[in-house]
Amino acid sequence: MDMACKHCHAHADHGHDHGRGHDEHEVDGSETAEQDREEEEEDPKQALRKVIVSAVLLLAAYLIERSFDLPLPGQLLLFLPAYVVAGGDVVKEAVENLMAGDPFDEDFLMAVATIGALLIAFIPGGEPMFAEAVFVMLFFEVGELFETIAENNSRRSISELMDIRPDFATIERAGKLERIDPAKVEVGGVIVVAPGERVPLDGTIVEGSTSLNTVALTGESEPRDASVTDKVISGCVNLSGVIRVRVDKSFGDSTASKILELVENASDRKSRSENFITRFAKVYTPIVVFLALTLAIVPPLASGDVGASFATWLLRALTFLVVSCPCALVLSVPLTFFGGIGGASKQGILIKGSGFMETLARSDTMVFDKTGTLTKGVFQVMAVHPSMEDKDRLLHLAAHVERYSTHPIAEALRDAFPCEGDDCSVLETTEVAGKGIVATVNGRRVAVGNAALMDELGAAWHSCKNDDGTVIHVAIDGRYAGHVLISDEVKGDAAQAISQLKAEGVTRVVMLTGDRDDVARRIAGELGLDEYHSELLPADKVEHVEGLMRERAEGRSLAFVGDGINDAPVLARADVGIAMGAMGSDAAIEAADVVLMDDMPSKVAASVRIARRTLGIARQNIAFAIAVKVAILLLAGVGLAPMWLAVFGDVGVMVLCVLNATRALR
Repeated sequence: MDMACKHCHAHADHGHDHGRGHDEHEVDGSETAEQDREEEEEDPKQALRKVIVSAVLLLAAYLIERSFDLPLPGQLLLFLPAYVVAGGDVVKEAVENLMAGDPFDEDFLMAVATIGALLIAFIPGGEPMFAEAVFVMLFFEVGELFETIAENNSRRSISELMDIRPDFATIERAGKLERIDPAKVEVGGVIVVAPGERVPLDGTIVEGSTSLNTVALTGESEPRDASVTDKVISGCVNLSGVIRVRVDKSFGDSTASKILELVENASDRKSRSENFITRFAKVYTPIVVFLALTLAIVPPLASGDVGASFATWLLRALTFLVVSCPCALVLSVPLTFFGGIGGASKQGILIKGSGFMETLARSDTMVFDKTGTLTKGVFQVMAVHPSMEDKDRLLHLAAHVERYSTHPIAEALRDAFPCEGDDCSVLETTEVAGKGIVATVNGRRVAVGNAALMDELGAAWHSCKNDDGTVIHVAIDGRYAGHVLISDEVKGDAAQAISQLKAEGVTRVVMLTGDRDDVARRIAGELGLDEYHSELLPADKVEHVEGLMRERAEGRSLAFVGDGINDAPVLARADVGIAMGAMGSDAAIEAADVVLMDDMPSKVAASVRIARRTLGIARQNIAFAIAVKVAILLLAGVGLAPMWLAVFGDVGVMVLCVLNATRALR
């Protein structure tokens, strides 16, 4: 057990002991999971009862002690019940850790300091400190009460996400609806989702229409309409009509399960601040214990009159131990990041760990992909300009070549020619990375792609007179056949996002795209970007990001924002990868460090703001706790810090830091 108190350890272990995997999920799993969470949480009512009982016993003992002239053993017995109620668990924990060979923790420091205060009256020259000893332990319990309340609130903010995991899936058998374990539903099966029920599995609507509440996933309260052929993801709530959904993913691979796994494992990835506190505590505490021993022994020996001065210096050493407890640091910093992750999740921003949050907070360079990130990624064919075929024939061939592609441009071509699924023969389809696709359509070799593909084929292409869009060139049997003009639309909040990022202190906003230079230039100017790079292959994007990373200031970081599918290499290479519009995207959740559950660029600015605010709160707690403790430690060493000031230096600082940490939730 390291320097964290027992509550600190309960906090650090949160989310890793839920006990059951996806395959063990039962219909009554939510009830069991709720019980598990309740067991994990400390009971603030129990802590409050201990505080009240101990306070009453302390007050009674104090009044009796003031009213009667009791001998020292009688006074000790009088205050002992209050001490046992307040500090019995602390002393027990200290003894157990001592037996385990790991004594240097907060419980050890508090136990030694308070037991010493109880016994100092029996040392020649010592004065009774019975009430003070109980008061220290009582205040310590008050601090733990505040800690428990704050930690449980943070946990609940995270555990609210647990509600997105469904308890059951409804299937139809022999004309009757039956509820079963979602893990038992096979891919390709059809489930029924009634109004008010949560969608249990990712899939496609095959019957019915409805409105979906996605607030638990995206943070957006506005319902989303969905009907036949629309994708739905697990965790959404069906608000209106009955829908039948064909299951596309198993329970373990569903969006809800992926999100919960991500959030539960977030605490595994500690920030530099947390790692610093852990290392600091392990070194700091043994040093403090050694200094306290030195303070209790060396000055009396040096004075030449050990008997006369030992009690005085022992009291100073005990005060030194009380104030030295690093719980304010050990507890408040992880709690701050924990709260920040919880606060971000409420807005549909999933940050995979405090380490990524801290890196995001340090970002001064933000790099965006264009299509699907800054633009809607919903392309429409605006014009067809043939050179050797008529318009319909040219569009017909292009749509066939792109029949099996998932690229937004391919979808635009297929939408413009909906009959591409006819009986035409499409063979030998080859994708040329970053350039386009070549296929044989009814015996003719058709190439669809950018100018680079045309150059590679030796097709004499020409530019489009209208440059307000993306030009898709077509070549047939090596000869240029014309081009199709496709246009994309900038997202409504993209310009706002760029402005907000600059307001947050991001000094360099860059766009990387494979699109034509004139299209990229227009969008960059419209959004107010600092720079852009166009006509890039996937490998070129990685190279540009690496170049930008070399140019960033020391101690700062670079974040890349992409759609999480085509940009996986760049997402992985950047200091922080941010996948946006990632609803249902496995690639995004796996590749990125931060996942935005909708496609709003403004959420990027929100994630930076949350990260910087969280890091700022953590730094405030570190600076405040260290400054106060050092000051009181110095005063304690020269005898100017009474026991009550030591109590404030420990428990009071811890309470203030914990309360400050809870601001990260908001």
